[in-house]
Amino acid sequence: MPKYWGGHMSGVESLPKLNLMGPTAAVYPVKTSNIIEEAKFSPCLLKRTSIDDQPQNQLETPHWDYFEQETESTFEDNKTQVICDICSKIAAVKTCLTCNVSFCEKDGRQHYKVDALNRHKLIDVCSEVERKRCLHYEKSLDFFCRTDQMSICSICAEGKHRGHDITEHRAWRTQQALSDDEEPEDYEMPHKVVPPPGRIQFPSVKPNSVVLSWGNPKGLEGPKSFRIMWSSLQKVEGRLVIKNFHKIEISNLELGQQYFFSVATEDEDGNLSEWVTATVFTVVSPPRHLTKEHSDATSLTLKWMDGEKMEGIPQQFLIAVESPGKEPLVIHTHDYCKKVSDLEPDTKYTISVSTVVNDRCSEPISICTRTEPSLRQVLSKIGLEDQYDTKLTLSTVLEINQYDRSQRKPKSARAVPEAFLKQLMLLNTNARSATCVSQDGDKCNAINLLDLVTALFLCSDSALQQDLVLKMSLCQFAVPLLLPNSETREITMMLWSMRDIVRTFRPSQQAFLKSYFDERLVLSDIPLVSFVRLGKTSLSKSQMLNKLLCNNQQIHHTFCHRIMACCDVPRRISDGLVEISWYLPCGNRKIDKFTEPLAFTNMRGDIKTSERQFAFLCQASAAVYIYCDESETNYFKHLEGKHVEANIFLISSTQGKSYRLKQLTVNPRLKMTDISQIKKTDTELLKALQESVSKMLVSPQTKKVSLADLAYTAHCCQILVDEDRDECQTAWENASKITAKVTNISEFKDKQLPYQGNIWKAISWVETECWRLRKVGNNNPGNYCESIKEKEKELRNKQQSFEMTTAVECFHHGMTTSEVQRYHFLKWLEMELDNLSRHQLSALQDRYKELRQKSLEETKEIVETDNQISACSLRVVHFVRECGQLYNNVSCLPEYSRQRKNIEQLPGQCAQMMLDGFPLELVDGDAANIPIKWISQVLTELHNIMNSSSKLKVITVIGAENSGKSTLLNTMFGVRFAVNVGTCTRGAFIQLISVSKDIRKELGCDCIMLIDTEGLKPHRMVRDDHSHERDKEVASLAVALSDVVVVSISNDSSREKDLWEMVCHAFARLKGVSKKKPVCHFVHTNMYDMPALEQLKRSKELMEQLNEMFGKDVKMKKANINKLSDVIKFDLNNWSWYIPPVWDGTPPMAPVNVGFSATVYTLKKVLINDLQKCPERGDLIQFIGKVEQFWKTV
Repeated sequence: MPKYWGGHMSGVESLPKLNLMGPTAAVYPVKTSNIIEEAKFSPCLLKRTSIDDQPQNQLETPHWDYFEQETESTFEDNKTQVICDICSKIAAVKTCLTCNVSFCEKDGRQHYKVDALNRHKLIDVCSEVERKRCLHYEKSLDFFCRTDQMSICSICAEGKHRGHDITEHRAWRTQQALSDDEEPEDYEMPHKVVPPPGRIQFPSVKPNSVVLSWGNPKGLEGPKSFRIMWSSLQKVEGRLVIKNFHKIEISNLELGQQYFFSVATEDEDGNLSEWVTATVFTVVSPPRHLTKEHSDATSLTLKWMDGEKMEGIPQQFLIAVESPGKEPLVIHTHDYCKKVSDLEPDTKYTISVSTVVNDRCSEPISICTRTEPSLRQVLSKIGLEDQYDTKLTLSTVLEINQYDRSQRKPKSARAVPEAFLKQLMLLNTNARSATCVSQDGDKCNAINLLDLVTALFLCSDSALQQDLVLKMSLCQFAVPLLLPNSETREITMMLWSMRDIVRTFRPSQQAFLKSYFDERLVLSDIPLVSFVRLGKTSLSKSQMLNKLLCNNQQIHHTFCHRIMACCDVPRRISDGLVEISWYLPCGNRKIDKFTEPLAFTNMRGDIKTSERQFAFLCQASAAVYIYCDESETNYFKHLEGKHVEANIFLISSTQGKSYRLKQLTVNPRLKMTDISQIKKTDTELLKALQESVSKMLVSPQTKKVSLADLAYTAHCCQILVDEDRDECQTAWENASKITAKVTNISEFKDKQLPYQGNIWKAISWVETECWRLRKVGNNNPGNYCESIKEKEKELRNKQQSFEMTTAVECFHHGMTTSEVQRYHFLKWLEMELDNLSRHQLSALQDRYKELRQKSLEETKEIVETDNQISACSLRVVHFVRECGQLYNNVSCLPEYSRQRKNIEQLPGQCAQMMLDGFPLELVDGDAANIPIKWISQVLTELHNIMNSSSKLKVITVIGAENSGKSTLLNTMFGVRFAVNVGTCTRGAFIQLISVSKDIRKELGCDCIMLIDTEGLKPHRMVRDDHSHERDKEVASLAVALSDVVVVSISNDSSREKDLWEMVCHAFARLKGVSKKKPVCHFVHTNMYDMPALEQLKRSKELMEQLNEMFGKDVKMKKANINKLSDVIKFDLNNWSWYIPPVWDGTPPMAPVNVGFSATVYTLKKVLINDLQKCPERGDLIQFIGKVEQFWKTV
């Protein structure tokens, strides 16, 4: 209602009412001032309809009763001066208040005859001055509309009558009179002129009120009264009279409406001045709390709330998107959230949102924001722009470069990927700290870790992706499940990348059986529990997940969270990334949080902007936990009635101060049920979550699914699967043709791999007997050798009678494909063969370890178990071994036969296999022999592929069984020597690591060859197949071929003496084989924290022990070997190493020990520096000659 400053007011006729009309059609109004015009004649924007079209209830209002009474009491009746408005000739007798027309008796007859006009209100003719007032605006009827044939005021002339034929009323009268040959009538002027008030101003305009003021009337002294009237386009709103004040607030107005205000001065006699008029629009409240919910390179999502006092009012919004130098974009919407698309990457935008009500636009509320850099821009920042198309490869990452010689903290963002990858290959759980490189505190050079992981997976080939996932899982890092591509908008399920993860665990119910499960995780049917976020929450779901995953004895950051270094850097390309990690029990109830294995996923970003990922998780998961604020729960209405297989739980918070766990039901209707009391601390919430997940595990209805089976669900959600690529599918089909034939491994090897059977073992024994002469006895050595060669020839003839089997043909076919398809074929074959034999081998291996630990005297049972392991083992190496034997016998085939041609391609294919990262068997561990012809041709082909740039240096690891030799090499160089397959490594395997061109000259080689050897066995485990001789011979060969030798020693003191004797003999054989002494390092594995003084003491004792062994041995004395330094070179300061255990805690939830990877990296740097000091030894061709020479000598 009106407010006034002092004085009093009178004559309040009516109060404005709330306009409940709905919004008009969408428009795009031009921003204008609230005050449209402050002049005597103001424009009227009302729809052009005549008064007769107005509803009756708006025309016959109580205002006119007041108007009639006021007229009768104030003015003198003067009918003789009123002329009929119709004919303009005869005096009028009646005035129609509805039509606002005066007419004579003749022209007024229609108002009595026509029913519609009969309802109009007629009065006797009154004074012309008073009757000439506009029905709507109380304005003098100074104009006549010839088009509508009616008198109008100045406001109507500029409003609904605009464009009509309009003339001044007096001129029209004159024209009418002259047309009838009559003189124009002189009108009597008023006796007294009242000065009008000054110009109307609007000091304040609000959504529901207006403050108007006006100037003092000129020349009028003493008390003053002012008559005020206001109206909207729909109706007259009110009128009042105030005295002695010229400022008033009119309230209870409708927002976004045009109002007309008129003020006139009224003297003591009731005479009115000319009306002063101004028009204004009430303000439309702008939206509030405009925020950017999500942003990427080409789009951003905005969210806002109703303006002040706008709740419940129908409204629309205009979004203006502006950027310097670009065409503005205007978007109309009815929603409170809008995604703006087709923007430029890494560009600053000003986003303004205005409310539109009744075609009026509010003042805008604005934010300035910048779109994220495009994927290419992010990749360019970290130096991966070229790798998006060409892809990083595993061999590139493993290449020895300057970083491997001296670890440097990255100084720029472009150095971050290499630093992260190098540390990850070393299984360093601190690798993620390499992402933060800023030195000035503004993080300008930093990249969010999740962006780095996303970028690396997008820029890596499938082989590197698989290796990254394997290494990340060993470090207990979460790995990508759904990988977003912000450029193509594609989402890929990384099923192939996770195929290689095999973990060992023990459910609680199996603990009493002391049996473990060895499972390939993508094939395991286990519950999937997902955590997602709706809107913004103060609680970190990643931190809560880490606490949920960690056992009581250790805490590890499986999922990155905002408190970690550089994880508070804004994400650019990783929103929509879904990570996965597993909880695997160890069988100890004091340690395990959950009794069964579980998979946990964590989606990055808001589910509103990642709908496909959220839909996938709702279909795939047993339970989905949604972090959200209470204000966001309306979002779930769109889930009502939809098919959602997961149990949905809300972790709802109230302003981030308290939390409640609720269960959400979407079928048949949306329903939320509290399932926990209010939790005020993270600890309380964690306990509630653990109870909820544990309860789900014991339910028989809990959904269990393997990741492999979720590929169909991914397709249904329009998500790609990495295994769907043609090269992967074709490779799987080729591998399946082989594995489908395997029902019994031992029988399969006898029938499908006959070349490497008993005949090859017999040939190997005979072949090596020629220079070993183990059974020469009293026979003449020459004659004995001749007989041996005759026997070898007979055996060769028998072997050549075999033909290439179907399985070997399939293997050959799989190897003759493209490079990418060949890699996939070998990996599929490796994994499928492992799946066939892993469970049986695992049980046998446990038995073997148990027997060895119990008593080494039970050699018979140990040997039987070892033979069973050998018979049940089927790996890729067996097929490569078969290829080697086929090639050795290729000469027996016709020269131009198709089969011979195919076999002659095998060495080149295996050379390519080595470049793909697969080891090559140098010494056949089952036959204790080297197929020289085969090895020579493979390495020759490798030399040719490398364009003769194959100068190499060699690092070898020897040591006891199960002392971690393969693990040490794999960790140090990122390679893939077999571990946990069978008992231990049999024979010897080689793998090649390239050296960067930048340091080749310094190191003196193009590549480094790694040799992984069979473990040395104690004498008490000697078998009748001379295996004790084989392991020593293999160790001696490897040492002779090497520049640097690492001796791996476990902390089992009961076997230490036997081991040292064998090591000494292996070194002693060098005296007669090679004049060059290798550099040697002794590595003690699984050593817990040991003080430096203790390490020094033990190293000194070891040196004395070895020297004593050399001094006592008669054979060594004859060879002039008296101490260790006579056969090897070593640095007294760093020749003995004590490496911590691999795992930091109890597997399978334990990550790799940081101390282990750090010590291994330090050792790696020392080994590379040692290689630099070693003289050059030649290329692969020369290496082949030394292999043949040394093998016969040792």
